[in-house]
Amino acid sequence: MGLLLKVGINADLIKTALIAFLSISFFIFLINYFSVLKKLLPNYSLQLGGLIGNTSFLGIPIAIALLPTDTINFTIGFDLGTTLFSWIFGPYFLREDKTQISILNIRTLTSSIFNSPASKGIIGVLLAYLFGIETFLGEILWIPARIVIYLAIIVVGTRLGIILNKKNQLLKLNNDIVFSILLKLFIFPVFIFLVSNLFKFNLVETMSLVLQAATPSAISTILMAEAYKKNQEISAKILFITTILSIMTIPLIALIINI
Repeated sequence: MGLLLKVGINADLIKTALIAFLSISFFIFLINYFSVLKKLLPNYSLQLGGLIGNTSFLGIPIAIALLPTDTINFTIGFDLGTTLFSWIFGPYFLREDKTQISILNIRTLTSSIFNSPASKGIIGVLLAYLFGIETFLGEILWIPARIVIYLAIIVVGTRLGIILNKKNQLLKLNNDIVFSILLKLFIFPVFIFLVSNLFKFNLVETMSLVLQAATPSAISTILMAEAYKKNQEISAKILFITTILSIMTIPLIALIINI
C-alpha cells in the first residue's frame, strides 16, 4: 500500500501488473493443458516455484539499486501482478481438499481474492484516493515500506540458512525440479523479454520487467507449501537453488539485454 501510494496508480503500473498476472496465468494454462508439459511439471508446487518470483523481497530492492526511479511503476506493477496471482491462486491450487464441489471452489477462490495481501493493498489505496489523503498517507507509509523491503532481504537470508541445514537433501535434484528451475531463471524471463518488445518498451523499461521475471522463486511458495502440507521439500529445493543460481543469472541477463 505504501509503495502504491508513493508511485501512484497509472497506466504503466496497471499495464505491467496485467502483463505479470496474465503471463503467469498463460504458463499455468499451457502446462496443464498439454500433457507433455504436464509430465515435466506434474504438480502445482513445481509450476508455482517456476513462475512466482521473489519480486517483493529481492526484485524491488534490485530495481531500486540498479534502475532509474522513474521505472518504479513498472517494477511495482509487475510485483503487484505476481503477488495477486500468488496469493489468489496459490492457496486455491494447493488446498488439501480436492473433492470440493464447484460452488465451494468458487467460494474458496473468492476468499483467496479478498484475503490476498495485494488485494488488501489495492483496497487501501482506493480508500485513500476516495478520501483525498493519498499524498499525505503515501509520504507517511513510504519510509516504513522501504524499511520492510530491506528487512525482507534478511528474512530471505534467514530462511535460506534454515534450509541449508538439510543441504545434503537439497542437492539431490530430480528432473521435475530441474525443469522448474529452468522455467524460473531462463524460460520465463525470455518470455517477458519478448512480451516487453511486443509492447515496444524501451531498454530500461524492458530491463525492469525482465529483472523481476528473473528473480528466484518466492518465499511465498514455501509458506503456502507449509500451510497446505504440499511438497514442502520440493518448494524448499527450488527456492534454494534458484536463489543461489540467480547470483549469476540475473547479472548475465542484464548484461545480455544491454548488449
